[in-house]
Amino acid sequence: MSDPTARNRLDEEASPYLRQHADNPVDWQPWDDAALEAARERDVPIFLSVGYSACHWCHVMAEESFEDEDVAAVLNRDFVPVKVDREERPDLDSIYQTVSQLVSGRGGWPLSVWLTPDGKPFYVGTYFPREPRRNMPGFLDLLENIANSWSNPEDRREMENRAEQWTHAAKDQLEDVPSAGADAPDETLLTDAADAVLRAADREYGGFGTGQKFPQEARLHLLLRAYDETGRDAYRDVATQTLDAMANGGLYDHLGGGFHRYCTDRDWTVPHFEKMLYDNAELPRVFLAGYQLTGDERYRTVTEETLEFVERELTHDDGGFFSTLDARSPDDDGESVEGAFYVWTPEEVRNVLDEGDADLFCARYGVTESGNFEHGQTVLTIEREVSDLVDEFDVDASTVEKRLDDARERLFEARADRPRPRRDEKVLAGWNGLMASAFAEAAIVLDPAFADAAADALEFVRQQLWDADSETLSRRFKDGDVKGDAFLEDYAFLARGAFDTYQATGEPDHLGFALDLARAVVRDFWDADEGTVFFTPRDGEELVARPQELRDQSTPSSLGVALDVLLSLDGFAPDEKFADVVETTLATHGTRVETSPLEYPSLALVADRWSAGDAELTVSADDLPVPEAWRETLSGTYLPRRLLAPRPPTADELADWLDSLGLEEAPPVWADRAARDGEPTVYACRGFACSQPTHDMQDALDWFED
Repeated sequence: MSDPTARNRLDEEASPYLRQHADNPVDWQPWDDAALEAARERDVPIFLSVGYSACHWCHVMAEESFEDEDVAAVLNRDFVPVKVDREERPDLDSIYQTVSQLVSGRGGWPLSVWLTPDGKPFYVGTYFPREPRRNMPGFLDLLENIANSWSNPEDRREMENRAEQWTHAAKDQLEDVPSAGADAPDETLLTDAADAVLRAADREYGGFGTGQKFPQEARLHLLLRAYDETGRDAYRDVATQTLDAMANGGLYDHLGGGFHRYCTDRDWTVPHFEKMLYDNAELPRVFLAGYQLTGDERYRTVTEETLEFVERELTHDDGGFFSTLDARSPDDDGESVEGAFYVWTPEEVRNVLDEGDADLFCARYGVTESGNFEHGQTVLTIEREVSDLVDEFDVDASTVEKRLDDARERLFEARADRPRPRRDEKVLAGWNGLMASAFAEAAIVLDPAFADAAADALEFVRQQLWDADSETLSRRFKDGDVKGDAFLEDYAFLARGAFDTYQATGEPDHLGFALDLARAVVRDFWDADEGTVFFTPRDGEELVARPQELRDQSTPSSLGVALDVLLSLDGFAPDEKFADVVETTLATHGTRVETSPLEYPSLALVADRWSAGDAELTVSADDLPVPEAWRETLSGTYLPRRLLAPRPPTADELADWLDSLGLEEAPPVWADRAARDGEPTVYACRGFACSQPTHDMQDALDWFED
């Protein structure tokens, strides 16, 4: 039988990241049984390289090492080289990132791991240069040293012992379940968590920490919720300072809308330029919360422009959402350069605008001859307020704003002629759920038309990735190719997206899909004996550990989102006992959340919901989800822990809904809540207390305040 590792097999894969490496001289293998069996038969280590298509340093390591014939010769001779797209296999990434964090205190991409033939790690790192520099070993030297050690019996025993120790440590951390008997966190958690967020805040520049700046959406939700609860200005001030820093700095694309991945500096000036679907899903949700709480129109504009960017540049013709835009694109010399699509020089601005408008634009967005990026180029940031420009250019504010809007539009059109960043056109189930939630929330707060994009994405996923007969979900769609069993994040994120779309539209079909996904979470991921929900299904591929995902990372904690949506759905399907899963899991992990809420902000948010109770609004009307006359009142009210439960106005119409949902009787959230007096009626409840039914949404909202 021929050795499958004797050639590069990535040309058989649909993942854009894997296909980027299909022409390497390295005989890359996908992670599959053939590759793993070949490592065992050849008795050589596996070199595992994990990355994603928009990853800048992944590209650098590829150009330096994986395209090099000498490096490839060593990799092919002494190892089984395996490439993994972390967006397709977050389970593998989670396990080996955990090892990297435990061993070195750091992780990231590219992730480079050397494994025994049975998948146990014995050496780990991230980016390695081809030649030694800056106290980093050279990749080629490292390969040769590891290969020599593997062939030496004494050194190999030491490597295998280390692999056992590291695997045991990772398994302990990933599968750790505290002893039973604790209680779920109580109502003091919200302010304790918000106080911890305050202590971590950069009060000078916004955000958290004093180095690179990442969006930390769940932390901001904690601050906004705590401000609403307590009225303490510090919570609001840190949240809005960070929202302003993200909206005004280089993280935001001031011409095309949407957010880059993170900023490389403390003051939010220079980003890594990749645009990830999940950031452009989660950030609009927190900007919408900020808009509702403060009324700041800038937050509304940023949300709208970001969603417009997603519809324009990350949407499949049939409705699903693509994964990423690359950080790099060709410059004037044809060389692939990070940020080339987005940065400007004064000369480039003047080639598009007349002198007066060019000067105005450059003053507003900080475009200078020296620049703030490489080679005298400028990442656009808001450097001058309109009021300052009024005095400098001797025109009124409305004229300044009109000229700037026109300038941005013309520069956006000119930028469209530049070579574009590559787009990773994978459609991932979970990330589509995140994006659906953002569009659904925007439909409630800004414009009902935004719900169309959410509904289209859900329909795409149901058509391409959902098997209604087995009630199971696949993870990835790409050009007609479906691959991979879904993980907890896929079921949880998609269930939340479906439920939010039901809230935004009043369409019971979305609620039914959310319930199906929630039942699958309990069936396949919930472990009643351990009192927790795992990231991989109980019958999934057997790896060296079965991870949980408690911490928020680049995406929200899948465990936190799973509990959040189970809590939302409990009132619609009480026989499923979703609330019992939530309570037990919060009790299991409550101590660690109370002790370190900065690590677990999504879990802290759902624990706060559990202890405080939802602001539940059942709307009974023909015009769903809420009558037009009520929209402005509801959309203008910041109501954390809101649960909107639209239903038809009569019992007969509700019976049709129950039949379509497979429910034998009306669930508590709808029961005995028909429209009164032939008029739209709203019922407000929190905990075990409810208002009188009313025909006035403002009365219902005032009841929560009272």
